[in-house]
Amino acid sequence: MGEVVQMHFTTVDYVIFALLLVASTGIGLFHAFSGGRQRTTQEFLMADRSMSCLPVSLSLLATFQSAVAILGAPSEVYTFGTQYWFLGCSYFLGLLIPAHVFIPVFYRLRLSSAYEYLELRFNKTVRICGTVTFIFQMVIYMGVVLYAPALALNAVTGFDLWGAVLAMGLVCTVYTALGGLKAVIWTDVFQTVVMFAGQLAVIVVGASQAGGMAEVWRKAVNGSRISGLDLDPDPLQRHTFWTLGVGGVFLMLALYGVNQAQVQRYLSSRTEREAVMSCYVVFPCQQIVLCLGCLMGLVMFARYGENSPLDKGYVKTNDQMVLYFVMDVFQDLPGLAGLFVACLFSGALSTISSAFNSLATVTMEDLIKPQFPNMTEAKATLLSKGLALVYGLVCLAMAYLASIMGSVLQAAFSIFGMVGGPLLGLFCLGMFFPWANPTGAVVGLVAGLAMAFWIGIGSFVMRMSGPELNTTALPLFDNMTTLVNATTATPRPTGVEALYSLSYMWYSAHNSTTVVVVGLLVSLLTGPMKEKDLTPGTVFPVLGWLLFFLPERYREKLCCVTPLSTPPKPKESHAQPYQMAKKDGNGAAYCKEDTVTEDKETESDRAQTEDEDLETRMVLPSCQLAAHTLQETAL
Repeated sequence: MGEVVQMHFTTVDYVIFALLLVASTGIGLFHAFSGGRQRTTQEFLMADRSMSCLPVSLSLLATFQSAVAILGAPSEVYTFGTQYWFLGCSYFLGLLIPAHVFIPVFYRLRLSSAYEYLELRFNKTVRICGTVTFIFQMVIYMGVVLYAPALALNAVTGFDLWGAVLAMGLVCTVYTALGGLKAVIWTDVFQTVVMFAGQLAVIVVGASQAGGMAEVWRKAVNGSRISGLDLDPDPLQRHTFWTLGVGGVFLMLALYGVNQAQVQRYLSSRTEREAVMSCYVVFPCQQIVLCLGCLMGLVMFARYGENSPLDKGYVKTNDQMVLYFVMDVFQDLPGLAGLFVACLFSGALSTISSAFNSLATVTMEDLIKPQFPNMTEAKATLLSKGLALVYGLVCLAMAYLASIMGSVLQAAFSIFGMVGGPLLGLFCLGMFFPWANPTGAVVGLVAGLAMAFWIGIGSFVMRMSGPELNTTALPLFDNMTTLVNATTATPRPTGVEALYSLSYMWYSAHNSTTVVVVGLLVSLLTGPMKEKDLTPGTVFPVLGWLLFFLPERYREKLCCVTPLSTPPKPKESHAQPYQMAKKDGNGAAYCKEDTVTEDKETESDRAQTEDEDLETRMVLPSCQLAAHTLQETAL
């Protein structure tokens, strides 16, 4: 095995890298001293709810398009072929469901933190459990995101490891603590552009050096790196169409549906329609990012074939391989390697700045404000800025701990699957099942987390103890023989080992289902929620649609006849009447007398969503009779 080869940065590379940090800080300072100057928590944490569709969508994209994905996806494709591309199939449902289910519920309740929803739907205990779980998830993830690119960079270029970590951590902390959510969103937009530029530069130059895109494709086909549709339903296979296309949906929902970092962006939109549109705009961008990652992997394969820098011992881990390739391609082109590293660190910056901001928001809204309801606005804003600063320092501490973790792409995904899954289950339990009660929610969440850590830690221990089982569990990529097709040599795991060998893409689905099933069982045993106890607007009437074939009285028992609130009209008073949808054909009466005061409502939307069927309405219990008359007439 050869020594790890180091290629060094030129001065131009360092200058480009420094420019990225300076520009990001500049955007933060601009927002700190312009507009409302971040004097209110509404502006600091929610960007005054004034953002338009494009910056929000690019920010949504950048938040989880971290350095982890930029390094992970190409090496995944280089090693195992393009099967990973089928993850793109999960984006359809993974973004449509948040756009038409989660956004309408969250936006119409005028929340600041996604976990406020849990208090409205269940109670304070459930809200605090959700908040603490989220803080735990994001703090660990921040460490991975910050440390991983710095480590790879250090190994390949000799770039000072803790210098890079501190530069990123501190720059990010400064612009997040000074500029608030507006600064975070606009730096995300700038960083997304840098990410696209960096990846495109590598693909264009790399492909031209390999003899053009046609040649790259030919080599990939000959090296059997272009995967067909693998329809093997076995959940233990690491990447098949089902694990990526179906398991991936749950991962996407955990990221884009209920994660505070993303929900906060939806809620910072000017109108509900802009929030929904931002979800639609993210979709093509996500596909482009995925394709760029896959193309980069194929260009790497065209350059090295089966003799990877990893096998030759030029680099030690998979994550360093992509950087080695970039330095190799750009060795005669000063400045471009710096651009790619800037692209890599843009990914990291956009992710950790979102983490700081969302952590400051949930800590403020869910843990501090309920304890000190009389706190002045100025003090609350100062405290929010202090929290963003503290989380920045915590992140640096976590980066130090992250050095103990395994392969980067999977470590980060596993943490999200392990903790994001149960949180997704908790929100689904509240939003889709009207009879779920607070006890069921807490017990379900605990059961989901217990299951998550049992499988997660079990698979980690199994992988460490016996490499012979290393075919389908979270694999360390260093064993080139465990290609997708070469897993027949190993006997299929049974019993608990099979559970530990579950593909990491199924974690989110498995754990969220555990929460829902346990939560519903416990709720039914401890006395389900009555419809009159539900806060208006917290249940999405999906069961009513799914169980349309049941007789009316059974549907009423399951309380699936309660739809959502309509988005408030622009110049409406705080006491907003919730009205039944009026059927055109039969002039059936609908209730006018019931009004509900929404204390959460601070300002009114300026637009309704286009889809009439999604413009769901809230019915209060006293309207039930009219509701039944209407539905019977309709039937």
